[in-house]
Amino acid sequence: MHIYVGREDGGTFEVLTPSGRRSLDVSGLAELEHEHHPRWVFASVERDYPALVRGGLRLNRCHDLSLAEGLLLAYEGRGGPRGLAAALARANGLEPPPDEPSHADAQPALFEPRGSGLPPGVSVVDAARTVLAEQERRIRRCEFPDRMRLLVAAESASALAAAEMSIDGLPWRPEVHDELLTELLGPRVPAGQRPKKLVELAARVSEAFGGKPVNPDSPATIVRAFGREGISIPSARAHVIRKLDHPAVPPLLEYRELSRLHSANGWAWLDEWVHDGRFRPAWVVGGVVSGRWASQGGGALQIPKTLRVCVRADPGWKLVAADAAQLEPRILTALSGDRRLAEVSASTDLYARLAEAMFPSPDEKSRGRAKIAMLSAMYGGTAGEAASLLALLRQRFPDAVSYVERAARAGERGERVRSRLGRTSPAPSEAWRALTGAAEDDGRGRQASRNWGRFTRNFVVQASAADFMAVMLATLRRRLPEPAHLVFFQHDEVIVHTPDELAEDIPALIEASVSEASALLFGPSCPVHFPMHAAVVNVYADAK
Repeated sequence: MHIYVGREDGGTFEVLTPSGRRSLDVSGLAELEHEHHPRWVFASVERDYPALVRGGLRLNRCHDLSLAEGLLLAYEGRGGPRGLAAALARANGLEPPPDEPSHADAQPALFEPRGSGLPPGVSVVDAARTVLAEQERRIRRCEFPDRMRLLVAAESASALAAAEMSIDGLPWRPEVHDELLTELLGPRVPAGQRPKKLVELAARVSEAFGGKPVNPDSPATIVRAFGREGISIPSARAHVIRKLDHPAVPPLLEYRELSRLHSANGWAWLDEWVHDGRFRPAWVVGGVVSGRWASQGGGALQIPKTLRVCVRADPGWKLVAADAAQLEPRILTALSGDRRLAEVSASTDLYARLAEAMFPSPDEKSRGRAKIAMLSAMYGGTAGEAASLLALLRQRFPDAVSYVERAARAGERGERVRSRLGRTSPAPSEAWRALTGAAEDDGRGRQASRNWGRFTRNFVVQASAADFMAVMLATLRRRLPEPAHLVFFQHDEVIVHTPDELAEDIPALIEASVSEASALLFGPSCPVHFPMHAAVVNVYADAK
């Protein structure tokens, strides 16, 4: 059963159900959710659902027309806006209007009619019904309709989870954060000034270069300073500097690390993003072309290890942190159907077991070499010994390596590739086609072709991993007993905030969701093992 909903004046909502139209407030929507457990149809969950969450309503499932439109447009090789008005225009064979700006940072409203871009006299619920019918028709035309249907459902459920996590927030102790910054950087200083520790490190850098002032924030200045010392370096990147034997290196690297902390997660960040003991970032579901999430603010996907001590459960509660072990190599194994590699995946440490399968007499370096081989297969690496290790991996596991190499060749030809559920890579640009199709190639065309092949090689794996985690997240969200709830998600990691009495049950629920995701994507007899270690802790830093 589908229910379409649009906002009316005065805080009520127009609802379209199979039995007709009704005007309801949030409590009325809650009654429909409780009685019918429908699939709610949203123009955009990111924009519209927060108003319901703030009103105390959590929905079980939905269809996000905007996310579905984006997935279908990519699948069909088309571009353009994906909002409700644009989707309605396409459904009627018309040129779509441009999308309006994102409402993620605006005052939340549920299907606000003003500025919707819909034709006069067309309500949001009527437009949504038309668009949903057209999207369902387009899904039926996909090569694997059931997979695309699962992808849309998982992506829509992910959007519900993202909105809820932004409002609930990740438990964060600002006083611990402040103490940590003071310990590492010195007392707080006005905006635009260097903290005491950074001033001291900058002075040490200059002293190491003979006392001449050197700005550690300027890469060009650092390169010239080393040049005056007779040391020529191509850049001031950390991995380059770390190899040098010079007294400026230790204070310079320490300065870099602390300066990054101060600028990315310092006191200004703490003031802006942590309120009432919660960190509330703005998540963007499918914000990366591969399907990975992004963030419109707060840097939610890059919480430094140093700051994980600030993430602490409330009194009487626990954090359950779980991350998937070597997810992408296992996804490749399932995609390719490589039986020998599936046997390797039975081990929790896939790389250690892979080393035993690749090398006759593995030593302490073998695990690292096996990891290089696998990453080279997925990312197209050829530097150093990567090429020879990849050749060895191809001999041992030809099905897995052939899978990504076929994707690479497709990309080199300018073709699009798809994830397991149908998430589709973009086509290369016209400039790329002109460069690779030129009658005379000075080498740039071949290089551009190889670069795009590396992108599609990784896309089939990374996007399928995003599919897997979207399904896992959707099923876990529905399994969690109230009041336990999701508070964090990052690529292959989740955190659940739960009362003490429920904490020991959560790891089993996570494991069940991983098993369900595996069965839904690859079939119930999939031989690949997807371990996801879960730790019950008070402090996030203790989970690692």
